[in-house]
Amino acid sequence: SALFNFQSLLLVILLLICTCTYVRAVAPRLIDRNKEGFLGLFWMSARIGERLSPYVALACVAMAITLLVQ
Repeated sequence: SALFNFQSLLLVILLLICTCTYVRAVAPRLIDRNKEGFLGLFWMSARIGERLSPYVALACVAMAITLLVQ
């Protein structure tokens, strides 16, 4: 139940962004064909990962540090 724990929710969102960006780099047709509807969420996540990659990388490092410290 990652919806009720804020740190778990952030972790799920970061993993979604990183996974969608990787899948789009490997197989762009798989992500690009669904730009609307519910599956458009994966396309938007891939775009966020591509355009904001330094910030996403910093967020991943920060999340890793907080998980290791706990």
